[in-house]
Amino acid sequence: MKCFWVILISFFCHNLGISQSKAAYQLFTSKGKAVNYDKLLTKALKVDFICFGELHNNPIAHWLELEMAKDLYASKTKILVLGVEMIESDNQTALDSFLVGTMDDMTFDSSVRLWPNYATDYEPLVLWAKENQVHVIASNIPRRYASMVYKKGLIALDSLQDYEKKWMMPLPIEIDYNLKIYKEMMEMMPDHQSPNFPAAQAVKDATMAWNSVARLNAQSRIF
Repeated sequence: MKCFWVILISFFCHNLGISQSKAAYQLFTSKGKAVNYDKLLTKALKVDFICFGELHNNPIAHWLELEMAKDLYASKTKILVLGVEMIESDNQTALDSFLVGTMDDMTFDSSVRLWPNYATDYEPLVLWAKENQVHVIASNIPRRYASMVYKKGLIALDSLQDYEKKWMMPLPIEIDYNLKIYKEMMEMMPDHQSPNFPAAQAVKDATMAWNSVARLNAQSRIF
């Protein structure tokens, strides 16, 4: 499986005369080289799994996510599938019902544990997917299970019922605490270091990966 990460560094352009495809930001490669959107899209169309590393409170990132989803869809090279972090896996049935039109907006809002910025930053993407019949994966682990890991460690997941374990990656899970991001999480709490902190993030990461890859096939592209 070929994977591709999109890294976005955004800024607001004070000079409206700047000529740039889908302006108001600057894209860089992993080596710090500036690259334009068209080249990024060309590379993205060559892979089957694209991870968009967004900043959750950055409106330019959310706007570019939607623009990129539209362009990936328009290419017609593969069936586009969206995997979203902000909807949890046990809400997949409600999400599916909303996407096919058997659940209205109000019921969806009250049935799903939506993030506070859903209406401004994520709803446009979900509504676009609904309009174009694009499948959306509720990829994240239910937050109550991540909370259990944070409080009691990975062993807490063993107490779950079998039907609850269907909403997460298969157990047992092994975590590499030497990964840079997990080591940095430990350093964020030097006075209260506990492997439970990165473990709670790791079960989210593993579940999102598991739920997304499970929907991947030769005809699809996960974004």
